[in-house]
Amino acid sequence: MSYIHAKDIPHIDLYMDQLTTFMEDNLSQMKRYPEDKILTKTMINNYTKNKLLPPPNKKKYSTDHMILLIFIYYFKSFLPINDIQKILEPLLEQVKAGDFSKLESIYSHIFSFEKSEMNSLKEDLKRKLELSKTAFSNYPEEERANLQKFMLICLLGFDIYLKKQMIETILDVKEEEFFHTLKCHIISIIAEIQTAIYTTNGSGRRPCLFCNFQICVPFSQHHCNFITLRE
Repeated sequence: MSYIHAKDIPHIDLYMDQLTTFMEDNLSQMKRYPEDKILTKTMINNYTKNKLLPPPNKKKYSTDHMILLIFIYYFKSFLPINDIQKILEPLLEQVKAGDFSKLESIYSHIFSFEKSEMNSLKEDLKRKLELSKTAFSNYPEEERANLQKFMLICLLGFDIYLKKQMIETILDVKEEEFFHTLKCHIISIIAEIQTAIYTTNGSGRRPCLFCNFQICVPFSQHHCNFITLRE
């Protein structure tokens, strides 16, 4: 994935045309189609109008503006504007407070995890690809390729759907209830997955996904190290 390193972000204020050129030059690899625009004047004005971005200072945009625009660019591909506004609110407070070095430090810290996250993502994608390749083996060859492609899209979409739900939960709960609500949300999702893939082995006993123990009671009554998180 292409992203802008903190050291490559200009430390001088830019006019709008310079700003759009900078974003275009540095994120053009992220385009789906060559004619797509990374950032336009209209987009910038709309972000300012919707309070995702502070107004420019004498028609010039600072390093903080650029950092916020980079975050907006990534978030807008899967989140609505009002959710992005909530996410960026703490960062906007830093800008208003005039703590200019802090936002750059936050940006650098977050993107320092890029390498490890990409490695994990590659392994996950490899696993999903292998799963889809072995699926629908009993179907005619002329149907199999499209069905395997469809399965890969579904596996990727399932991951996106769950993570988007998690983000929405994080944004919707009160700060003091955050960890408890998030924990309950994770457990409920995993419980649904466990129930959906329950299979008996002929003896009426079923394997728990988390402790591999053969159980013969409903999942909700089973207690292993993972399920004790409910408490």
